[in-house]
Amino acid sequence: MKLRRRDFLKTGAVIGAGAMVFNPAIGAFAKATGKKKTRERAEGWYPSTCQGCTTWCPIEVFIQDGRAVKVRGNQNSAINPGTVCPRGHMIPKQMYDPDRVKVPMKRTNPSKGRGVDPQFVPITWDEALSTIAGKMMELRNANETHKYVLFRGRYSYSRDILYSAVTKIFGSPNGISHSSICAEAEKSGAFWTQGFWGYRDYDLANCEYTVFWGSDPFRSNRQVPRAMSRLKELQANGKIATIDPMLTGAATKSDIWLAPKPGTDGALASAMAHYILVEGLWDRTFVGDFNNAGSFEANTPVDEADFTETETSGLVKWWNLELLDKSPEWAAGVTGIAAEKIKYLAGQMANAAPYVSIWYGPGIAMNPRGSYTAMAVYALNGLLGSIDHKGGPLQTTHVSVNGIPDYHDYQDAIAEEGTGYPKMDQRGTYLFPALHKGKSGGGVVTNNAANAMLAADPYNIKMAIGYWCNFPFSGTEGSRWVDALSELPFFAHVTTNASEMTQFADIVIPAAFSATEKLTFLKTYGNRYGEATIQQPVANRLFNVHADENEFSFLLAKALKDKGFSNIYDYFVNEFKDPESGASPTNEYEFAEYATKIFTKPSYDQLEGGWNEYLEKGVVTTEQYAFKTHWGGNFGTVTGKFEFFSETLKKALETHAGKFDKTVDELLTDTNYLARGELGFVPHYEEPKRWGSKEEYPFDFVDVKS
Repeated sequence: MKLRRRDFLKTGAVIGAGAMVFNPAIGAFAKATGKKKTRERAEGWYPSTCQGCTTWCPIEVFIQDGRAVKVRGNQNSAINPGTVCPRGHMIPKQMYDPDRVKVPMKRTNPSKGRGVDPQFVPITWDEALSTIAGKMMELRNANETHKYVLFRGRYSYSRDILYSAVTKIFGSPNGISHSSICAEAEKSGAFWTQGFWGYRDYDLANCEYTVFWGSDPFRSNRQVPRAMSRLKELQANGKIATIDPMLTGAATKSDIWLAPKPGTDGALASAMAHYILVEGLWDRTFVGDFNNAGSFEANTPVDEADFTETETSGLVKWWNLELLDKSPEWAAGVTGIAAEKIKYLAGQMANAAPYVSIWYGPGIAMNPRGSYTAMAVYALNGLLGSIDHKGGPLQTTHVSVNGIPDYHDYQDAIAEEGTGYPKMDQRGTYLFPALHKGKSGGGVVTNNAANAMLAADPYNIKMAIGYWCNFPFSGTEGSRWVDALSELPFFAHVTTNASEMTQFADIVIPAAFSATEKLTFLKTYGNRYGEATIQQPVANRLFNVHADENEFSFLLAKALKDKGFSNIYDYFVNEFKDPESGASPTNEYEFAEYATKIFTKPSYDQLEGGWNEYLEKGVVTTEQYAFKTHWGGNFGTVTGKFEFFSETLKKALETHAGKFDKTVDELLTDTNYLARGELGFVPHYEEPKRWGSKEEYPFDFVDVKS
């Protein structure tokens, strides 16, 4: 039977006996027979947070008769004051979606596979929790706690309760996030040059030339409300350009649209850098200059001693290794964009420098070899002097919050042994460096988890819990996930709606909807501000649901305690006391409240009215980010400067290769990169990795990552 997503998501009679899922019908959506009675709020606007993308915009929800009716941006926010994008307006429809999972369900068909009817039936919360806890205890009794995995997708900043504390106290190293299929390659572009691993902010208020490169913040990616509200301002202050193979929303609003062949953005970036240097258009204040009357001439190396840099490092090496022969004429043959258009856009950006923001996104980077492309594009900001400058790309401010309390005293000998095993996704092995923030094995290799499960390498996985994730759909070559989850002995899925991943669950846990039913907080950034923004249950819950990260964790801890393992429960009761009253949590709702108070106390203590004012206002806002904060040798790189020759990347690659007695060239070869020698340490163009021959597959496919 061939499974189609449309067939899977078809539903009918959802309020009654069941719903159509995976065609044929299963009983996964029985009507909720009971719901938590919540204090009904008076009619009015109440603050919360939208998680429709990774911006996490502060919002306000209008409540009428206990129901969420409409949404607007939080009036108190300095990031998106009063504005929200279409995703925010969809929140009431999402909350009241009749296809939501309403009660816990269990699988009655032991067979698993694509198109196999799970034959779900409703069960009580007690049975669901007891079943999950029982499977966890089987692993503890067999001294196999490391064979448990917690998969997560999107999250709030209560994540470490379930992702770290529950997992580590139980005795597994395996918290596996979705990060590597989200934006890690994008973030690496700024990290290897600037030492900043995170989403950049952009000073749109003072920008005179904005380039959306593989991003479209008017409809997707991040900071959509801010981009939408500032469109007319951007157009009035200067020019907008979009570089994307697709005619995106941003492209339709731009003065210039360049459509390179998919995967050739690095060639275009190198050609622009070549042109800027040959024409003498770089920003001398940030970059530096020749000691005498020198210049960059095509196909001609430059002596490093002839050039003195100020806030940057390695410009001449970059020129000699990559740029000297990467002319616009060369790039025209690679990208399909005329050389004159390349020169024109590069010149326009240089004329507006340093008030330029090249806003790059996952469209250029989230593919094999994409990290070098991200470096090449982001390095143009360095050449133009816009890094950390008024009108340019910025790092973010610090939002004051606490992390989870230390849990190590609650780990017994079994937990200590279990967490000592390597993580199951093979991070840090020779072929999977996962160089998050430059650390070998520091990042996750999400999509390889399926391969590791199928190969039982480094060990076989016997149980997993997943929340807010759907890897058979979001991971490339999803059939691997289908096979891996079909073989997994036990899987519990915590979710608001059934998905492809739910098909393989033994237990389905109904999750509270984040924006309107869950108490937690988020950190968000934009307009040079940072904010701790509350997320709270503003509307009555219609269904028998619980918040995934905090309420579910507390209930699971109680179920484990009932089976003889009280360490997690003891940790929650002893370490998550109300910071105001000192009381220990007695139920899942108090636990969610006390945990959120602990996390956000450094922020809400800044308010005169403390926690109560925070709940009413919804945000605590930082001071505005100061321009040039990291100038003067304060970038987070090895040299302390903006690195065109990345000593930071060189150190990371040499360290990882050295762990296996390999050279960097051997490592790059074996991980399917093309660079050799010092070219591997500078931004450069790498041909896109493609499957099959051009003769057999003549067309280039690009998915919509912008």
